[in-house]
Amino acid sequence: MDSGVPSIRDISSSSTQNQLNQLLRITTDSGKRLSDTDILKQVKVKNLDTGEEMDLVEAEEQLPQSLNPLSLHIMRLTSEYSCGDQGLHDSDTESMISSVGSFEIGRKKKKNSVRKLFGSAVKITTDVAKTISVEAKRATVLKPKESKKGLIPIDVNDPPLKRMQGHKTGPTDFEHIQLAQEIPAQHIGPIWCMRFSLCGQLLATAGQDKEKTSPTNSYDSVLADVTAIKAPPSDQRVIFHEQPLCTYQGHTSDLLDVSWSKNYFILTSSMDKTVRLWHISGTQCLCIFQHIDFVTALAFHPRNDQYFLSGSLDGKLRLWNIPDKKVTLWNEVPGNGRLITAANFIQNGKFAVVGTYDGRCVFYITDQLKYHTMINVRSARGKNSRGRKVTGIEPMPGEDKILVTSNDSRIRLYDLRDLSLSCKYKGYTNNSSQIRASFSHDGKYITCGSENQCLYLWKTHYDPSNLTARKDRNSFFEAIKAHNSVVTCSVFASKPERITKEIDTDRKQGYVLVTGDYDGDIKIFLNLSTLSSTSSSTTTLTTSSVPK
Repeated sequence: MDSGVPSIRDISSSSTQNQLNQLLRITTDSGKRLSDTDILKQVKVKNLDTGEEMDLVEAEEQLPQSLNPLSLHIMRLTSEYSCGDQGLHDSDTESMISSVGSFEIGRKKKKNSVRKLFGSAVKITTDVAKTISVEAKRATVLKPKESKKGLIPIDVNDPPLKRMQGHKTGPTDFEHIQLAQEIPAQHIGPIWCMRFSLCGQLLATAGQDKEKTSPTNSYDSVLADVTAIKAPPSDQRVIFHEQPLCTYQGHTSDLLDVSWSKNYFILTSSMDKTVRLWHISGTQCLCIFQHIDFVTALAFHPRNDQYFLSGSLDGKLRLWNIPDKKVTLWNEVPGNGRLITAANFIQNGKFAVVGTYDGRCVFYITDQLKYHTMINVRSARGKNSRGRKVTGIEPMPGEDKILVTSNDSRIRLYDLRDLSLSCKYKGYTNNSSQIRASFSHDGKYITCGSENQCLYLWKTHYDPSNLTARKDRNSFFEAIKAHNSVVTCSVFASKPERITKEIDTDRKQGYVLVTGDYDGDIKIFLNLSTLSSTSSSTTTLTTSSVPK
């Protein structure tokens, strides 16, 4: 064993479980049942290198935090509902184990049942011990990554990235995508969200380390008055600087969402039950908006950035007035599965839409925040006929449609004119994560991260050559092995020409993709083209800023 990593005996065998049955106490002398923490404290583990002994609770605290905390909290909330449908909990209970081993260990769905029997107490202990053991092994494998400074030369003769596709016919639109830049591990722990600013010059990333960083490109003077950035050597071409333009600190728990205003204000939501307001001209928090529960989603009003929308796990949708620092309107989602897990404005702010834990998209008229209509995000039959958690809602550029991501590993495009399903996209894996899909700047493509360490790409409108194929189903994806852990975020640059014109004089058209993963790494992929040919290049980056 490497020094510093606890060695834990395998307590999963039946003989060990019998010993635990005899040694563990599950009740006090008065007969009151002990808490899970008290039960775990009875089990001691020993670091074979240092001889130090500790209980399971203490050992878990000393190891890197890798469980999905949002899923754990949702488990606790949903266990309070008496809906009797155990299937509603599967997506989040599954994430407790699957997220730890980056899908290199076997997935085991934890049952969220009432632990009244003694055997349940043993199972709690064994499961936690296994989790800690896996995390300890994982910590010995992870090694610091060397930063690749500057752009990786774009060469069509470079070996292609590991990729797969949902069809055998070609050519594909992202066939030659290659790596261009890497700035790893700017975040400690997973990146939960990333957003480009409306101008396309800034990228905000946020995650488990409670910090929001704002890398920028400095192609014009918009940031010149904000801060002085040390430029890299003149012979070094980079897309983002090694260090972020701004790092905002203040939240006390994981950040779950980020939103930009047209005037460079930034909103961040967190598991600390607050929304905070920032501006790129400084690092101080301008205002704090307190909530009752975790704030899972938020969005600036697209026409008036003095207002913003927030969705919380308390089931309430709130429209805030920023200057007055108070809630102007609010409404509550009905039903047992009312937990809000996604929210956004659509139709230029005319409607507000929320996604729920039980697979609904509920529409409200923004002016009065009154209920308008609802879509059940589910399949007509089969295993996906039961609603699963909605993780993302994105309006389509230039069309009256919305893109909905959910925990059944499906992405759905709905036509808002009649609420019909225009197309369903599949191929990626999203069983328990808060992964969300998004459009390219022109709406022609869709990208999404995945739990199988790949980024996925689809054509928004795919016309199959087979006349018998359904046009409302799209499994013709392109997937790229982008990371060594779960790809939690994947977004297109909102203004790719601002990047492509600086790094390649011959190929100024194309797409820029940015991905983030469970280890805190960020990568950028360039898919450049000329008038007569198509070429691509890929980049891996962390939150940083683009040089002048």
